[in-house]
Amino acid sequence: MNHSRPARTATRRIRSTTLAALVVVSAPLIGVFVYQSLASLSSSGAWSIHIPHGDHLPDRVTVFDDDVPSVANLDPDLLGALRRAARDAANDGVEFVVNSGWRSPDYQKQLLREAVSKYGSEAEAARWVATPGTSAHVSGEAVDIGPIEAAAWLSAHGAEYGLCQIYSNEPWHYELRPEAADYGCPPRYADPTQDPRMQQ
Repeated sequence: MNHSRPARTATRRIRSTTLAALVVVSAPLIGVFVYQSLASLSSSGAWSIHIPHGDHLPDRVTVFDDDVPSVANLDPDLLGALRRAARDAANDGVEFVVNSGWRSPDYQKQLLREAVSKYGSEAEAARWVATPGTSAHVSGEAVDIGPIEAAAWLSAHGAEYGLCQIYSNEPWHYELRPEAADYGCPPRYADPTQDPRMQQ
């Protein structure tokens, strides 16, 4: 009498059951890990920008707040695209919050000084903060959108509105690329130091 076949079947069942149990136990743990990673990005300041007293943004500024200079001074075409996207995102339960839009040259200088202090050199700071003369924020051609859900929504749908992520290290930073509606967003730069506009 051959008992090897039932033994192999039982072993396979045990392995399958063990694997299924591992998947069931691991999935929530992976979810918690991803959530905590995103939360740490948020709490570390990566998803929010420190606004000094002179350029303070009220809480939860949206792309519809015309009385806030950070919104009102954005390029009209960029603002129009943002508002169209925000209306559609709202249908999915997602609200766009402007963490930073237009910036004054003086504020941009302050951000650059703070970045040099934080990162220890102008070269490293340039990965995160442009000079007033090269910043798309100062020209009103860039916006930083939060919270994480809004940036994720734009990452998935922004090209339809011509709204594109420009830098891989800044998933919250969006600029208008109208051709993206037909051809998709261009490849992202690793960080602003790779952007030819920053070399001026």
